Amino acid sequence: MSDDLFTVAGDDVARSRAPLAARMRPRSVGELIGQEHLLAAGSPVRRLIDDPKASLSVILHGPPGSGKTTVAMLIADTADRHFVELSAVNSGVAQVRAAIDGARRQLGSDGRGTVLFIDEVHRFSRTQQDALLPAVENGWVTLVAATTENPHMSVIGPLQSRSILVPLEPLTAEQISEVLVRALSSDRGFGGEISVADDVLAAISRAATGDARWALTALDAAAQAAVSDGRSTVGSEDVATAVQRAQVRHDRAGDAHYDVVSALIKSIRGSDADAALHYLARMIDAGEDPRFIARRLVILASEDVGLADPTALLVAVAAAEAAAMVGLPEARIPLAQAVLHLALAPKSNSAYRAVDAALSDVRAGRTGPVPLHLRGSVSAWSADSGSPDYRYPHDAAAGVVAQQYAPDELVGVRYYEPGRRGAEAELGERWQRLRSLLRPDSDE
Repeated sequence: MSDDLFTVAGDDVARSRAPLAARMRPRSVGELIGQEHLLAAGSPVRRLIDDPKASLSVILHGPPGSGKTTVAMLIADTADRHFVELSAVNSGVAQVRAAIDGARRQLGSDGRGTVLFIDEVHRFSRTQQDALLPAVENGWVTLVAATTENPHMSVIGPLQSRSILVPLEPLTAEQISEVLVRALSSDRGFGGEISVADDVLAAISRAATGDARWALTALDAAAQAAVSDGRSTVGSEDVATAVQRAQVRHDRAGDAHYDVVSALIKSIRGSDADAALHYLARMIDAGEDPRFIARRLVILASEDVGLADPTALLVAVAAAEAAAMVGLPEARIPLAQAVLHLALAPKSNSAYRAVDAALSDVRAGRTGPVPLHLRGSVSAWSADSGSPDYRYPHDAAAGVVAQQYAPDELVGVRYYEPGRRGAEAELGERWQRLRSLLRPDSDE
């Protein structure tokens, strides 16, 4: 391991040309901003930092730019361990085994442990993760694995059971601002040669959505834009030119994907049109497939609006067809129309509850034979049963006749319980009248 783990390799020129985020990576525990819970007395990370012989492996999980790599390097540097870094993007089983063999030799030669840092461990296959188990089990390495994904879904159970899961939170806007102020004054940053107004720093901090690396990159780009124009003060126009748009934390396959679409559905269900439009905009801006959004709206139209507004499903299906027909960016408009219609519509989940109740009975074996008078095949009736006594509803003045439709076992069972909102209030009254005609002898 290099004596100065955090300096950029190469001469002074190379160091000065390294990205600002790399130059400003914390070199000591005291420089770490945010994630205070990691350094609390007795916490796993604090134990690894304070005790070079601590036998403990951790899985750091959190969003990009929250400090996972920095924490791994601090563990190695402050506890005087060797540091070996592998990326799951370009490392295979052979590289993992070679790193483990090197750590065992090092442990035997000078007694110093090795921090094996694996970035994006969720990209490792099961076989690659299995290769880590003996080293973690026997303490040959201190595994520090980092992932932006939910480790319960992306890391194999045996590796989870041998490690401690350590969550990292997105940095707050205030913490991001502190990082940026330090970069402006530090000799590793701009050394006081660049100035930025407080409101501009605040704008970058908000746009970063918790990602310190992105914020530093945005500041670096904005500063370069100002310098190229002969200025030492970074203005909002420089940020707009360099950044273009705010960081959007959304992953079409990860937790953010499911979190945002869940928030969209729940906002519509809760009738908050503004919040629903916000989450729709986040999904569109992050490149979400508009067909995926449309499918979720179609489901919601029946599940959460249903018969309270029978036109909701028609609108959702029409929006899905329109989105597939025109694609983005125009598809945002029919999708927004559908989101607004569904959010503002009265809500009913009676259809969802009714079909699930019926399915529950069917799966529990509550079926029974179809009544004879409802069967479609004459050959199914016994020779002495006579003709089925089916009464044709169209022959009745009301269009409804009293006869048994449900199997014997389910006579009197109620699945559909009408809601009292929107158009379903009238449907509920109609259903009550129909039930009284279908089952005149019922006590209901």
